[in-house]
Amino acid sequence: MTSALAKDSGTDSSLRRPLLSPPKKAVTERLRIDDMLQKYCGEFGPWQLRHFVLTSLAWALEAFHTMVMIFADQEPEWKCLEPDCDAASFCQLPPGSWTWSGGEATSTVVEWSLICEEKYKVGLVQALFFCGCMIGAGVFGHLSDSKLGRKGSLTIVCFLNVIFGCLTAWSPNYLIYLLLRVLTGFSTGGVGLCAFVLATEPVGPTKRGVAGMSTFYFFSTGIALLSGIAYIFPSWRALYITSSIPSILFLIMVLPFLHESPRWYLVRGKMNEAMSLMRIIAQSNRRHLPDGVVLVLDEEEEDDASNDKQNCKEEPAKKEAITGSVIDVIKSPMTRVRLFLAVAINFLCSVVYYGLSLNVVNLKTNLYLNVLLNAVAEMPAYTITALLLDKFGRKPLSIGTLWFSGLFCLVGSLVKSNGVWKVLRMVCGILGIFGMAGTYNLLFIYTTELFPTVVRNAALGCAAQAAQLGAISAPIVVVLGGALPFAVFALCGIAGGIFAFYLPETLNKPLYDTMAGMEEGEGEAA
Repeated sequence: MTSALAKDSGTDSSLRRPLLSPPKKAVTERLRIDDMLQKYCGEFGPWQLRHFVLTSLAWALEAFHTMVMIFADQEPEWKCLEPDCDAASFCQLPPGSWTWSGGEATSTVVEWSLICEEKYKVGLVQALFFCGCMIGAGVFGHLSDSKLGRKGSLTIVCFLNVIFGCLTAWSPNYLIYLLLRVLTGFSTGGVGLCAFVLATEPVGPTKRGVAGMSTFYFFSTGIALLSGIAYIFPSWRALYITSSIPSILFLIMVLPFLHESPRWYLVRGKMNEAMSLMRIIAQSNRRHLPDGVVLVLDEEEEDDASNDKQNCKEEPAKKEAITGSVIDVIKSPMTRVRLFLAVAINFLCSVVYYGLSLNVVNLKTNLYLNVLLNAVAEMPAYTITALLLDKFGRKPLSIGTLWFSGLFCLVGSLVKSNGVWKVLRMVCGILGIFGMAGTYNLLFIYTTELFPTVVRNAALGCAAQAAQLGAISAPIVVVLGGALPFAVFALCGIAGGIFAFYLPETLNKPLYDTMAGMEEGEGEAA
C-alpha cells in the first residue's frame, strides 16, 4: 500500500512537473551604435534634432566669452581739446590736450590707460586668453572622455564661465583683469569641444557630417548677437555681465534636458544606460527597437552559435569600462600619424582664420557693423561646405578650402596697398576668410571621425590646443604689416592642403568606438 502510494505520488509529481522549461531571455541581434541607429532608432529624427539644437547653443556661449574682448578692449575715438591740435596720434600730444570721446567706462583701454607704450598689454590679454583656452581644451577633452563625460564636462565649463565672466566685470585693476581672462579662457576652451561631440555622437553616420558642419552657425550667430549686445551696453563692465547671462540661462533651462552620449556610456561599460537611451531615441523618433537587440563595441565580433548558449542567458547589466588617453593615440602608428596631421592643419588654419579676421578689423569702419558683417560673411562658407561634404568627401574638401584660402592670400600679398589695389587686397582677405571658415568648420567633423570614441575628445582636445596656439600666433603675424601677413597666410593655407593629402577619407565610414575596433576595421578596408 505504501509502495503504491509512493508510486502514485511519484506519478503525480511527474505530472505536475512542467513539460517545457521557462523560456530564457535571448539576445537575437548584437549591433554597433551606428548600425542600431540606421536599422532601428533613426539617424536624425526628432530626438536628434532637438538634442542637436539645444546642445549646439553652447557654441554661442563660446562666441560671447571669446569675442567680448574685441569690444571691451577697444580703443575708442578721441578728440583734441586745443584748436591747433593736428597730430595723427595722441601719443604725440601732451597730457591734457586731448580726451576720449565716449567717456572713461567705455573700455579697459580708457580706464587703465593701455595706450602708447602700454598698448602691448591689450595684446597680452588676448594672447593669454587663448593660452587658457589651449590648456582648458586639453584638460576638459580628457575629462569628457573619462570620468565626467560629455554632459558633465559641459556643465562644469559653463558654470565656470558664469563665475569668471561675472567676476571680470568687477576687476579693480589690469592684473586681476588679466588673471580672470586667463581663467575664462581655461573654461571656454572646453565649451565648443564638449558641445560638438555631445551633439554629433548620437547622429547616424550618413547624417553626421552635415550635422557637424551646422554647429558653426551657432558660433557665428553668437558673434552677431554679441555685436548687438555691445552696442546696447557700451560700458565694458556691463558688457561682461550681460555676455555671461546666457551661460546662466543655458545651465538652468537647457542642460537639465540634455542626455549623455550613448557612446560614452558604452565605452564606460554602462550598458543599461546606453540601451535605455537608445530606446528613448527610437521611441521619440517613432521607431521600434526590439527587445532582443543589444549594443556591442566595434571590437566585439558577432557571436557564433557556440557562444550563444553562454552569452544569451541574460543581457549584461554592466561591462568593464574602456578608457583611453593621448598616450594611447601616440602609441598606435595609425592614430599617431593622424594626430600629428590634425594638429598641424588645425594650427595653420587658425593662424590664417584669426589673422585675416584681425586684418578686417583694421579697415577702420564701424566696429559693431564690421564684426556683424564678418560673422554673417562666414555663414555662406558653412552652407556650401555642408552641401558639398557628402558629395566630395572630407579629404578633397579640406584640400580645396585650404588651397582656396591660400590662393587668395597669395594674390593679396602680390598686389599693392594703395588706390584701387587696396580694395582688391581687402576682397582677397574676405575670400581668404570665406575659405578658411569652411575649413575650420570641416576640421571638427573630420577630426571627430578620424579617432575612436574612447580617445575622441582627447584627440579633439589636442587639435583644439593647436588651434589656440595658432590664435596666439596670429597677432604676431599681423604686426609684420604690409604684404608679409598675406604671404604668411598663403604659405599656411597651401601647407595645410599638402598635409591633408596624407589623411584618410572618412566619408560613410563607421564611427569606431575603440582603438582595436578601428585598427581592425581600417585594416580590413585596406
